[in-house]
Amino acid sequence: MDRLGSFSSDPSDKPPCRGCSSYLMEPYIKCAECGPPPFFLCLQCFTRGFEYKKHQSDHTYEIMTSDFPVLDPSWTAQEEMALLEAVMDCGFGNWQDVANQMCTKTKEECEKHYMKHFINNPLFASTLLNLKQAEEGKTADTAIPFHSADDPPRPTFDSLLSRDMAGYMPARADFIEEFDNYAEWDLRDIDFVEDDSDILHALKMAVVDIYHSRLKERQRRKKIIRDHGLINLRKFQLMERRYPKEVQDLYETMRRFARIVGPVEHDKFIESHALEFELRREIKRLQEYRTAGITNFCSARTYDHLKKTREEERLKRTMLSEVLQYIQDSSACQQWLRRQADIDSGLSPSVPMASNSGRRSAPPLNLTGLPGTEKLNEKEKELCQMVRLVPGAYLEYKSALLNECNKQGGLRLAQARALIKIDVNKTRKIYDFLIREGYITKA
Repeated sequence: MDRLGSFSSDPSDKPPCRGCSSYLMEPYIKCAECGPPPFFLCLQCFTRGFEYKKHQSDHTYEIMTSDFPVLDPSWTAQEEMALLEAVMDCGFGNWQDVANQMCTKTKEECEKHYMKHFINNPLFASTLLNLKQAEEGKTADTAIPFHSADDPPRPTFDSLLSRDMAGYMPARADFIEEFDNYAEWDLRDIDFVEDDSDILHALKMAVVDIYHSRLKERQRRKKIIRDHGLINLRKFQLMERRYPKEVQDLYETMRRFARIVGPVEHDKFIESHALEFELRREIKRLQEYRTAGITNFCSARTYDHLKKTREEERLKRTMLSEVLQYIQDSSACQQWLRRQADIDSGLSPSVPMASNSGRRSAPPLNLTGLPGTEKLNEKEKELCQMVRLVPGAYLEYKSALLNECNKQGGLRLAQARALIKIDVNKTRKIYDFLIREGYITKA
């Protein structure tokens, strides 16, 4: 008895013939009564009646071949697999390269067959539709365009909302002050008269053309603001804050390209990177579980609980060391107790730790609105607040220390003090901070 079967088209994926040890070429024979492992024979050995150990020549067998149609009567299963492998190797759309790799079909046949059976196949239509609807639902509320047909807000002049909207008047769908607001002034004294010379007439026409280009730029900027929903600034900022900090930084960097790709495409790009960030974070978490030997989510929950407990204990030990360090200073103890109360109540500690010098410490520096603040990370902001150093000066000192460290291969505190002509205590704090954060190394 015989049956028709199939197997991989790559000879290296199959074991050799048990009779002559040659690579099996389709069609070949598989014994249905032997195995495992499967017992394969080429046609030559099968016709000779090859027998080996338990295998007998009268055993039932299967003819292994991929020379039968699957999706199209003119395409064999072997050609179907070769097409998929060629598309994977050459890339979708490179049909000439796909046809050259297949050797049995033309460029047009490959493209038509692939589009018909693997792209536009009704079997996949419902799945593709669900994916499309899910994608549309995800990006439906990302852009916030302002339509003039809506009933717009009417803030009073010079109110907070009016300033947030940059003087936009929704009822007129226009701004109080336009971009390039004084562009019309260049035309106020121009008058075309009949006795103008050709050169003067050409100059006046050039001024008019320049004015038209400035009007086009004004309209282009208005369109960008409306298309991207920038008029409703608060809602736009709230939408940005729902992303993690890393995605917010990407949003800030890619904002200048939003005017090129359009609002929907820009939001899709940001959403895709937000999804990528979430996936990377989840992969990192799963890798941490794998490293810890965790194989199920029940154990993972226990691991997370114990990890949180360990972090809390470590934080308590750190605070205890601070108490021991400042135990001689009563004011420092009071500050630590207030800081501990803030942490226990879920607030960020607002009281700085005092030194044991007996002097009253100055309040932290307020960095709001200072130039260069946006270039600092959270730890650098905290350092500038504690040492009362403006961000611009800190960035200059940091750059000077980094350059000197790169030149010397390391940096000592005495060298840092020679480079930075400020209070030696502030220099030490900046030097220790850069060492601790890994910006520079000790010589």
